[in-house]
Amino acid sequence: MEYNIYNPEKPLTDDGKKETADFLYEHLDQFGDEYKYIMKCINFALDDKDKFGGFIITAKDSGNIVGAVVVNKTGMGGYIPDNILVYIAVHKEYRGKGLGKTLMYKTFEVVDGDLKLHVEPENPARYLYEKLGFTSKYLEMRRPKQ
Repeated sequence: MEYNIYNPEKPLTDDGKKETADFLYEHLDQFGDEYKYIMKCINFALDDKDKFGGFIITAKDSGNIVGAVVVNKTGMGGYIPDNILVYIAVHKEYRGKGLGKTLMYKTFEVVDGDLKLHVEPENPARYLYEKLGFTSKYLEMRRPKQ
């Protein structure tokens, strides 16, 4: 397995961004977003113009992405966690083999500051996050723009 870390100092190529977005769009399943938002998140992670940015980790097997993580910096450290893990996905054929846990540990090694994530209650990955020390401090509430 080959792991690569990308950030504003070591960005992905346009083809690499597309490959990562394609992978996430396919393998996030019902927990994913529209393609344009996945791409927007990837671009934010690699953009340093506002000193936010973030990073992306990919896991490749035989040259193909089999796992990916996208973390964005919030710029709000102290009152909101410094970073948010926006996307993590593992290829269907690699699930249940420890790749998700390995990607999380690699994320912990790279991240600078606190890390938060959002997970839907029915997402089976929730149990992994709890085992790794994530707690549910708040009930998130949203009001869509009217």
